[in-house]
Amino acid sequence: MKKLQFKVNINAPHEKVFDIMLGISNKSTYEQWTVMFNPTSTYEGTWEKGSKMLFIGIDEKGEKGGMVSEVFENLPNRFISVRHYGLIKAEEEIMEGPEVEKWANGFENYTFEEKDGITTVTIDLDSNEDFLEYMNKTFPKALEKLKEICEK
Repeated sequence: MKKLQFKVNINAPHEKVFDIMLGISNKSTYEQWTVMFNPTSTYEGTWEKGSKMLFIGIDEKGEKGGMVSEVFENLPNRFISVRHYGLIKAEEEIMEGPEVEKWANGFENYTFEEKDGITTVTIDLDSNEDFLEYMNKTFPKALEKLKEICEK
């Protein structure tokens, strides 16, 4: 796996950015910025430390797919860490095999730092080689969408 990093500066308090990015008050705000990854992107679960999360969307075949993950750490309004440990294909959770091994124990870490009313969101994530180009192309677009939503 390769480590990637993305950053965005948002003219909004870190509490607001954290809430909107994770869809805590309203899940639709999460869905609005993650639409850049998949038009049906959503999650099932809670953001509590240790909880299971499913990051899902409908694929081109009309089937539910995505990642099975754990909220590894949650420091409200400051840091969230998600560890991926499985896949969802055709609505079935897959916990082992070559496809899972490409992502197993990959992390997505989100850091929120505010200075003078500007929140810098830093995303550090592990990506398998097959998705590097996609992530490098799509994540900046998704973060621009997040910025737009937060600055409304």
